[in-house]
Amino acid sequence: MFKISFLSFIVIFSFMLNSHAQQQPLQLNALFSDHMVLQQNDDVAFWGTYIPNEKVTVIGSWGEQADTKTDGNGNWKLNLKTPKAGGPFTVTISSNTTKTLLKDIMIGEVWLASGQSNMEMPLKGWPPNDAINNSEEEILKANHPNIRMFTVQRNMSMEPLNDIRGNWQTAIPNNAKDFSATAYFFAKRLYEELNVPIGIIHSSWGGTPAEAWTSKPKLKTLGDFDAALEQVDIQNHQKTIDKWFSKWDTTTKPNSNEDWKSLNFKDLKAAEKDYNDSNWSYKMLPGRFDDLKEGEIDGAIWFRKSVFIDDISSDYTLELGAIDDMDATYINGHYVGGFMGHGHSGTKRKFTVPKSILVNGKNTIAIRAIDAGGPGSFSGDMILKNKKGNQITLNGNWKYRLVAEIHNNHFYVYDLESTDFAERATITKMHPKIPSVLYNAMIHPLQPFTIKGAIWYQGEENVGRAEQYKHLFPAMIEDWRTEWNSDFPFYFTQLAPYQYHSNKDVRLDKSQKLRDAQRLTLKTRNTGMAVTLDIGNYNNIHPSNKQDVGFRLAGLALDNNYGKNIVSSGPLYKSVKISEDKLIIDFDFKGSGLKAKGNLYGFEIAGADKKFVMAEAEIVNNKIVVKAQGVNNPMYVRYAWRDKAVPTLFNIEGLPASSFTTLN
Repeated sequence: MFKISFLSFIVIFSFMLNSHAQQQPLQLNALFSDHMVLQQNDDVAFWGTYIPNEKVTVIGSWGEQADTKTDGNGNWKLNLKTPKAGGPFTVTISSNTTKTLLKDIMIGEVWLASGQSNMEMPLKGWPPNDAINNSEEEILKANHPNIRMFTVQRNMSMEPLNDIRGNWQTAIPNNAKDFSATAYFFAKRLYEELNVPIGIIHSSWGGTPAEAWTSKPKLKTLGDFDAALEQVDIQNHQKTIDKWFSKWDTTTKPNSNEDWKSLNFKDLKAAEKDYNDSNWSYKMLPGRFDDLKEGEIDGAIWFRKSVFIDDISSDYTLELGAIDDMDATYINGHYVGGFMGHGHSGTKRKFTVPKSILVNGKNTIAIRAIDAGGPGSFSGDMILKNKKGNQITLNGNWKYRLVAEIHNNHFYVYDLESTDFAERATITKMHPKIPSVLYNAMIHPLQPFTIKGAIWYQGEENVGRAEQYKHLFPAMIEDWRTEWNSDFPFYFTQLAPYQYHSNKDVRLDKSQKLRDAQRLTLKTRNTGMAVTLDIGNYNNIHPSNKQDVGFRLAGLALDNNYGKNIVSSGPLYKSVKISEDKLIIDFDFKGSGLKAKGNLYGFEIAGADKKFVMAEAEIVNNKIVVKAQGVNNPMYVRYAWRDKAVPTLFNIEGLPASSFTTLN
């Protein structure tokens, strides 16, 4: 019988234990790293993963320690007491096999900053069109090592994730230039008035709607997004998706440009002059070519168009604009040019068409375009012209056929002749406007990192859906609070005036309705709104004055959370009283009193017919009295009810009144 010595057993057991530990090292969320800021005077959350059923210890150099054991899946979470603001400190996270030392840790005030592009816009701006006021000077003065920012890298997910990418950086010029400008100016005012370290977790993405930042369970309670959520429900669709793609020959998506050039779908029949494309569908070009009736597609698509030429005495030039990403172009079955491989999506296509391949009468142009990922498009006019200056526009309807689709990094090659796409599963191409995908990847992984509160700058992408926003936005706020198990303060920026349409008809204005939906969100407990009617830009959706935005958001926090006796809001509509042919309007947050800047205009009133007319307005006994000729029995009033609203009502402290309507 085989025997093993006790010493050998110990060696083997130790080897197995060490191997197990190597396979499951102590893991921390990326938020727990050097230079981080922890919330002062609190029990702050730490969490991560390790070997199941093992002890994890967290020690703060300020003299606090906490222990826990991992659960059966290796997850662990604990809370560590923090002192009053100060630092730098160290934090040690250790197990029986691992010790991690986090250095330069500050204790202070921690806020989450989120939203879309106006929150994302960095201190350096996005030159040349989108600038930050005094950007260079602000960057040079940004020497505040006790202000730190963690910028969450952009990411999307159909399901909730547990970690993010990013790192804590101190506010020195080389770092601060890339900080969110709004969040930086918010932090700067808090730092200057509280004299404690300030940490900002910045998680934003331009051009994104509020539903993308809200969890799937919360959206399901609203009912508005059921169809969209059904399309991205992985579990419900995965079997159908797998069944569809199992039918087709497949090849790995190329990595090198040489592999792209050798890619073969055995589909060149589609380039032939007289190929029968009578059952193909139609697509308008130029423009996006990947958003087909079959769905949003990454892959290869043939486009065909017939043109009639009555002069073939000279060569022609074919101009197609830029094609994102790749193409191969044929005329009458003859290859005339194209770009395969990465790096040419911005290159304008301009090919010589020899007269020898042309015929008098019908000629066929065939293009196989490949969208390798992201939006695929033809950009620019499509023209065929000869040396005499005669030209044929190719803009308009083209016939198309999908021949190969990219899925899970593979090309699936369809039958050019007989594929029935009615059987194809609905597959939603990942993009940041899909409900819940940013919550899953950029908010959920932050929980439950201990924060004081949140600031938010978003709404542009939801303009036009104000009625929906009235319940969506409060639901998102409650969603975050529920997930954090904290009724933390939530302060948001109201949209600035901006012309959202090119028509001069003010009846098409719609951003004022979104602003009012934001105002009504103040009914949600522990919220505040920074009004920006006076610091916008009618012609730029990214106003350059982010200093005042951050300053006003910080004012809300200083007033409500840090005991500073300041006026933190402009006048907000409170009530209206009918007095014969007049309306008397009262406001909250009047500060030291109401004040007009210039002529007090922008007020409109209406009777029972709800037809608003401009009204005369004046300040009487610290209220606004309005009346209008011809409106003898006024019932409703509104103010600054335009995309390009001009603010005229302020409090003496200089903060503008919010637009509002009493007709809801």
